[in-house]
Amino acid sequence: MENKVQNLMGLSIDKIKEMVDVNTVIGEPMTLSDGMTLIPVSRVSYGFASGGSDLPTKGTQELFGGGGGAGITIVPIAFLCVTGGNVRVVPMVSTPDTLNQAVNMIPDVVDRIGGFFNKEKKQG
Repeated sequence: MENKVQNLMGLSIDKIKEMVDVNTVIGEPMTLSDGMTLIPVSRVSYGFASGGSDLPTKGTQELFGGGGGAGITIVPIAFLCVTGGNVRVVPMVSTPDTLNQAVNMIPDVVDRIGGFFNKEKKQG
């Protein structure tokens, strides 16, 4: 039985590795028309469970019952803003159940960031 449960757990772990990699945490850079580069940063949480048991049988054949499952939560938490050799972190306020709101906020965040850098250029 131990080997069969290990196989179930190994399969769950392999599937999680397929779904979550470094590109999930640090996203693909996006270059805006003004030369600013935005790099999304996310928090990734995951969990999994597996279990199984040998089942009693009247015959000589072994019976095994088991299962496994996994869950993943990906939450955008910030943008790294790169412009003119400077890097700034712009945090996002988000919870897992408001992911759609966070995605909808991206244009506003980009506008705010652009306004911030334009203000710095005018002052400097």
